[in-house]
This record gives sequence, structure tokens and C-alpha cells, in this order.
Amino acid sequence: MPFVAASPRDRLILALDVASVTEAERIVEETRGEVGVYKIGYRLVFAGGLALAERLVAAGEKVFLDVKLLDIDNTVAEGIESILALGVDWVTLHAYPKAMRAAVAVRDRASHRRTKLLGVTVLTSMDDADVAAAGYAGRVEELVLARAKDAAAAGMDGIVCSPAEAARLRASVGPDLVLVTPGVRPAGADAGDQKRVMTPAEAMRAGSDLLVVGRPILAAADRRGAARAIVEEIAGAAVER
Repeated sequence: MPFVAASPRDRLILALDVASVTEAERIVEETRGEVGVYKIGYRLVFAGGLALAERLVAAGEKVFLDVKLLDIDNTVAEGIESILALGVDWVTLHAYPKAMRAAVAVRDRASHRRTKLLGVTVLTSMDDADVAAAGYAGRVEELVLARAKDAAAAGMDGIVCSPAEAARLRASVGPDLVLVTPGVRPAGADAGDQKRVMTPAEAMRAGSDLLVVGRPILAAADRRGAARAIVEEIAGAAVER
């Protein structure tokens, strides 16, 4: 069934892309109540982030574990089994058919279904030239669409894509696949290393369900205020949908 957010803030994922657990915990305290989900990626995972994930889950926060798994089927399955035990809300793996099917099989055997599986289609830092350099034929949007269809066929809960592809994907895969979009920048913000970006309102109107935001909040002098402003923009766009 289509993703339903309890409130506009539940659509905002804050990327805790910082060097230490201490810094991440400070950001959580500064933004608690304004952010729906906290994302823990590679940098923080390797600095004690898994223990932080457990503490956040225990405190009632929603956690997005962004580890982009990809390996042989058995290794992916074993990794997902361990991640399910953490009790996080979302976990990512690359949207390769065999890896996704292995992950879904483990999820379907689990006694609880809290953790949702997301397939990463094409990284938002990549454009057509990057995809060609990596050995793929065709354009980014074609590869994203193919991987989204693979994710739906495998039984994944959702996909990660850029907001630029959200409208076409929503029309192609229907309402049930959750669309999570990084590459979201408030108007006037620096795009950084992202190449396929939109504002929060644009992403919502295009069909995104959850928006991943990092630097525009992390680098703000008032992080709580920056998060609140993005949630307000999400709320306005959600009413229009």
C-alpha cells in the first residue's frame, strides 16, 4: 500500500554524515522533534554508528541504516539477518536482482517486519557520463527505471532515486513502492557533489515519499530552524499532492 506519513516531519531524513558519534549525538539533540528519521551511513558506521543506531531505536527514534549492501546472495542474506536484529526502520542495498531477492527472502522469514528494504538505483552524484564510464549502456533515467522495476518485482519496500526521476518512476511502478530521494536542496543551497537535485517542494510534487537532507541542515547555524523550514516546505507540498 502507498506510504503514509504520520506527519510532514516523518518525511524528513537527516543524514548524520559526521565523523564521530559524539558529534552525531549533539546533532540529534539539536534537531530532536523536528526530524522524522536519522540516517547513519558509512562514515558513522565505521566510527561506532551501529551502537548509536541501537541507542536511537531504544529511545524511540526512527533510523535509516545506509550501508548499500552488495555481495553474493548468502552474504547479503546474513547481513540483512543481523541488521533486522538491530530494529532499524530502513536499510539500503544496491538494486541488483539477486541481492534484492536474497534480502527479501530473509525479511519474509522474519518474525517482525519493522525494517524496510530499499534498493539503491543510481547514485545521485552520477550523470549520464558517469554511468557510461562505469560501463553501462543508455542514460541514467533508463537504468534507474530498470532497477526500480527489478526492485518491485523482487518485493522490495522501496527504492532510492534522485527526485529528477521520481515522477516517471511513480507513473511506472505505481503507488506502493516507497520513493526515497537524496539530492534535495532548499532553494539557493549549494548542490555540492550532487548532480540531479530538486528543492523539497519540487521533490514532493514529483512523487517522492521521503527526502534525505544532510549539509543544508548540518552546516546551518541554527540546525533546528533549518530542519523546521524544510518540514514546513514539505507540509505545503504534501497538501498540494
